[in-house]
Amino acid sequence: MTPCDVLARVTRVGEEDAGLELQRAQRLAEAGCPVGAVDPRVDPLVYVRDGYAVTLWAYYELATPTALPEDYARALTRLHAGMRTVDLPSPRFTDRIAEAHHVAANPALSPELAGTDRELLAGRLADLRRRVDLPGATQQLLHGEPHPGNVLGTKQGSVFIDFETICRGPVEFDLAHVPEAVCEHYPAINQELLNACRQLVLAMVAAWRWRVGDEFPNRRRWGQELLRSLREGPPWPTLDALSNQLEGP
Repeated sequence: MTPCDVLARVTRVGEEDAGLELQRAQRLAEAGCPVGAVDPRVDPLVYVRDGYAVTLWAYYELATPTALPEDYARALTRLHAGMRTVDLPSPRFTDRIAEAHHVAANPALSPELAGTDRELLAGRLADLRRRVDLPGATQQLLHGEPHPGNVLGTKQGSVFIDFETICRGPVEFDLAHVPEAVCEHYPAINQELLNACRQLVLAMVAAWRWRVGDEFPNRRRWGQELLRSLREGPPWPTLDALSNQLEGP
């Protein structure tokens, strides 16, 4: 917003819990996590006007159009380390898989999804949910969607934004959302689990693109390309690679 150096996030009342996102951001910042901060010059409140909820955040001047892989990986490592010290109520990542499966399996929620495509997507989500929910596996608080659109390459380093999707699960679920070059700099990855989570993320995003009422730009082409990737099999593309393919750099 001008003339103030502040970022105003505006949503329709009821669409998202803006107050919960504020609370999460503050808790994570207190734990030393590299997250976008709430603007310190105003009370951390949700301001409601004309059916819209407004929250005010610190403005960051970008140093690079996208975060550099090594800095991205360091920031994600710091985020996960800080999250291990924070006790925030959050769903398990399998709850989000179940939501995606419900969309894919229910014609009322995804009416444009053809019969064989529905069988593929619903079946894949059900199978992957069993494969990635390993008994005894280490799980922790996660960002939930730390893809390139949710990380800023600022002059102070990479910082993460958007905390509506926080959940609990293996770090490989978060890593499945980031570019391949970032994973190369993240320590101690379970590659088998990462590959399964990459396929899982493709299937989940496909379900969202076929969901009735989805307003994502170019949603039909995205939905078709995601289904094609699932049919073709590994190696599973990352979301940024698909985005570059569909939309260009």
